[in-house]
Amino acid sequence: MAKSLRSKWKRKMRAEKRKKNAPKELARLKAALGQEGKGEIIMKEVCETATVVPAHTLRDRARDVEMGRDDAGDQNETGKMETDSKRNKDTLLNEHGQYPVWMNQRQAKKLKHQRRTKKTGQKKNKKGVAW
Repeated sequence: MAKSLRSKWKRKMRAEKRKKNAPKELARLKAALGQEGKGEIIMKEVCETATVVPAHTLRDRARDVEMGRDDAGDQNETGKMETDSKRNKDTLLNEHGQYPVWMNQRQAKKLKHQRRTKKTGQKKNKKGVAW
């Protein structure tokens, strides 16, 4: 599609506005960083707000996690997640009798029906069937 004169004009005006406001925007960004008039950020100020960790320690820690090694003295079992381990593998019910959240209602109803028929050994008549 062809570009309209209106869109070309709007683009041109936005570019001019950016040029005009660039010095103010730069000053505002520097003030947000807290480095007005300074060439660099002082590391001491950064250390007060954030913990600085050398890159090689992070790399080693990531490598240990990939290998499966955990430093028990250094970390508190961060690799292991608490999961819903109290779930019956046959029925998929947890200790409170609830099905998993990912299971839809139709599937849960079907499993419930299968459990009951297995327990009693006979079929239950469906509703609406006359014979």
